[in-house]
Amino acid sequence: MKRILVSVEGQTEETFVRDVLGPQLLPRQVILQPVLVSTSRQRSGSKFKGGLVSYQQVNREINQLLGDTNAVFVTTFYDLYHLPTDFPGYAARPAGSGQAKAIHLEQALVDAIGSPRFRPYLQVHEFEAFLFVNPEQTAALFPGLDKSDALRKIRQGFSTPEDINDDPNSAPSKRILSLYPQYNKPLDGPLAVLDTGLDALRSECPHFRQWLEWLESLAG
Repeated sequence: MKRILVSVEGQTEETFVRDVLGPQLLPRQVILQPVLVSTSRQRSGSKFKGGLVSYQQVNREINQLLGDTNAVFVTTFYDLYHLPTDFPGYAARPAGSGQAKAIHLEQALVDAIGSPRFRPYLQVHEFEAFLFVNPEQTAALFPGLDKSDALRKIRQGFSTPEDINDDPNSAPSKRILSLYPQYNKPLDGPLAVLDTGLDALRSECPHFRQWLEWLESLAG
């Protein structure tokens, strides 16, 4: 068995790694263990979990995970959208696609961390891009409020769900909330993706596919 630690920024990503991605890789002898980032620590020693505040926080989290020598690799599942502005390579982000930005920032993070056991992944642009892979499946989460046509129209406006932009008014999560104000990210997000399936995510989301193929290659 090869144990991989996955630094995740929130409960939604934690659930996705644990309940959707992990079970698919376990038969390949790859164990994924999601670890929520800690946003602060109280005097009592307890932690508040979730959310990226700064690169200093990210650096601390990743290096703590790398200290676990029983883990073969450490990776991440962070959203490209709202990434801390002090992140390595942030000021030099290339113009163009979200995938190009993610690749640039991932490499900058690799260079900053400097460990052969580390390979990051940035979700383009955020988790909710997955909800546009299968609009009908997402719409089925909200019976009595059929917005599948609106979801499909948004999806058809982009080459891939990963191209849905990261503007504060039109990021994937903002689009979902505009259609479904009752959307509960930690609950509804993983449910939609679980029903959609990894094969569909792999087919529709090229940057995610590259990360997934790397994880699968660790079984070899």
